[in-house]
Amino acid sequence: MILVLTWLVAALCVALAAWAGWRAARDQPVILRQLFGAGAVEAVLVVQVVVVAVLLAAGEEVADAVTLWGYLVSMLLVLPAAAAVSFVERTRWSSVILALAALTTGFLQYRVLELWTA
Repeated sequence: MILVLTWLVAALCVALAAWAGWRAARDQPVILRQLFGAGAVEAVLVVQVVVVAVLLAAGEEVADAVTLWGYLVSMLLVLPAAAAVSFVERTRWSSVILALAALTTGFLQYRVLELWTA
């Protein structure tokens, strides 16, 4: 289950980063639909955190639980922070910020996958 969620979030993050990058290349700011997309990624992240918590409580072993939780909590904070900045910054840089946040979240998913499968 964790693998499916990890790949789903990674795919959603790449799609969101590509969308935001496209708008940044066209010198356009973030639009509300992109923030809804970031909200969808965030919803899947919340589901993933709940699944990880349940699996760890059920006795699953992970290589480094502290690092895993650090990554999970960081992922929950990155996209909302980027959305807040994007809401305030109404230039193309809001698209750049959202793209970087989506790529950061995708990379953190990769690290979670490494920790989970180690």
